[in-house]
Amino acid sequence: MIKFDDNNQTIEKEELKAILVGVQLREDISYSMDELKGLAEAAGIVSLGQVVQNMEKTNGSTLIGKGKVAEIAELAHNMEADMVIFNEELSGMQLRNLEDAMDIKVIDRTILILDIFASRATTKEGKLQVELAQLQYRKPRLLGFGKSLSRQGAGVGTRGPGEKKLEIDRRLIEKRIDDIKAELKQIIAVRQTQRLKREKNEIPVVALVGYTNSGKSATMNRLLKNMDQEESERKVFEKNMLFATLDTHSRRIKLEDNSEFILIDTVGFVSKLPHSLVEAFKSTLEEASYADLLVHIVDSSLDEDMVDFQRRVTNKVLAEIGAGDKDEITAFNKIDKADNKPEMLEFDKVYGKDYFYISAKYNEGIDELLEEIKNRIFADNVSCKLLIPYDKGNVSSYIMEKAKVLEISYEENGTLISAILNSKDYGRFKEYEV
Repeated sequence: MIKFDDNNQTIEKEELKAILVGVQLREDISYSMDELKGLAEAAGIVSLGQVVQNMEKTNGSTLIGKGKVAEIAELAHNMEADMVIFNEELSGMQLRNLEDAMDIKVIDRTILILDIFASRATTKEGKLQVELAQLQYRKPRLLGFGKSLSRQGAGVGTRGPGEKKLEIDRRLIEKRIDDIKAELKQIIAVRQTQRLKREKNEIPVVALVGYTNSGKSATMNRLLKNMDQEESERKVFEKNMLFATLDTHSRRIKLEDNSEFILIDTVGFVSKLPHSLVEAFKSTLEEASYADLLVHIVDSSLDEDMVDFQRRVTNKVLAEIGAGDKDEITAFNKIDKADNKPEMLEFDKVYGKDYFYISAKYNEGIDELLEEIKNRIFADNVSCKLLIPYDKGNVSSYIMEKAKVLEISYEENGTLISAILNSKDYGRFKEYEV
């Protein structure tokens, strides 16, 4: 984790330690707490331990009870923790009250996720989206952040916009938010132009979606490699960690029969994904809503409860961005790591039969998955015979370049082509059908 001085300059790298705190009201939060630990590790923070309080109702001023606040403060002091991380989103008042009572830096799950996003964003759009999400989160919490950001030591929550103390005027925040939205609007306009061009050319779009660290990027790289798509130059970054990649990547896939589609690798989802982040990344996430087909990548090495949990979280976010009713294939990845045999999991009882078991790492089931993708996105293709007059050479050239040509012969009246066309091209050239 990076540490900053008063001038917001990096001064050193060191391992930060934290106590993780959760509130259990009704549902079991053990998985959510384990995920919080994973998020902390992704941010370079070592978890010293977890404290979970069972409550009927949260405390408005400190979220947890006063006795538990004192207990955590003593624990953090004895274990020499650098911070306390809450699994719930805290208000500005709660942040201030907790820091006053514990005398230690306090952050919540949202700040942690935003910090990870800020450290991983690489494109201009990604950086702007993260900054927008941070400012929107911080704006109503200026009072609480004042003391938090004045503490020296941990840099979590200070990335992105880079305010060293966040003692800034609300009007400046609002102006910066407006400026960022204006910049993003221009970037979105470019993406919309690209999307319209794809739609005009009728190139199908397939989006890989799923929980963070389920293997979307690995699946994309495997598909590229198997189809000899210059994978070494076009592969996307992949790593076994939460939110390894944030930016949406798209690659054009050209098949042996000349048909092609666009493959998109989207940002991974996580439970309790901050609303400000969903809003800021909406234009990027919406790429999934414009796709012709979704391939939902699921980590099959998890137990069935966790598989179900991650699927529900992903489906919830997809519904929020208007992609909940899209045609979908489920691919259970990491089958090489699954403890239970696929036959015993009986996922079809819950998810139907539109799923595949794959291992992107070991190239298992990838060819079958690709075949199903092709069957879905090219389902409306038409087999036909066309007799193209010799003076319509441009039509013959177009068909031979864009369609799957089965047979070609040169007749007295023109070029006879047996081919498979998409529905739009078939409508355009139907007059030549014989």
